[in-house]
Amino acid sequence: MSTTGAVAPLTIHDADVLLAAARRAAEAAGVTVSVTVLDAGGHLLAFRRDDRAVLISGETSTRKAYTALQLNTPTADLVDAVQPGGLFHTLPTALDRPLLFIAGGVPVHRDGRLIGAVGVGGGAPEQDHGFATAAVEALA
Repeated sequence: MSTTGAVAPLTIHDADVLLAAARRAAEAAGVTVSVTVLDAGGHLLAFRRDDRAVLISGETSTRKAYTALQLNTPTADLVDAVQPGGLFHTLPTALDRPLLFIAGGVPVHRDGRLIGAVGVGGGAPEQDHGFATAAVEALA
C-alpha cells in the first residue's frame, strides 16, 4: 500500500493544541471566547466556551470555523466578497448551513492540504482572527 500523498488528519491532540493556543491568546488580551475545531469533513473535534463568554459566541465560533473550512480561506479575507456585488453575495443563503463572514475563522493545513479549521468567537472580529491565527501557528 502506498502512502504517497497521504497527509495525517487533524487529531484530537491537534485540536487540544488549537484550543489551548487560542484560549491563551484570548486570555492574554483579557477576552473571553468560545473556540471550535472542525476536522476536514466539518465534524466537531473540540469546543470550549469560557464561563464568562456570551452564549452566542459558541454558535459564532462554529460558523466561523465552518465558513473557513468550506471556502478554505480565513474568514477575515472574505468580508468584502459578501457585500452587494461581491463574489459570494448570495452564497450564505444558498447553503444548508449558513456561513459567517466575520473575521475569526481560519483553515488548518498540513503539508499544503486542508485538514480542518478553527473558529473563535467572543471578541472583536479582528481579535478573534488574531486568536485563531495564533492557534494555527501553534500547531505548525
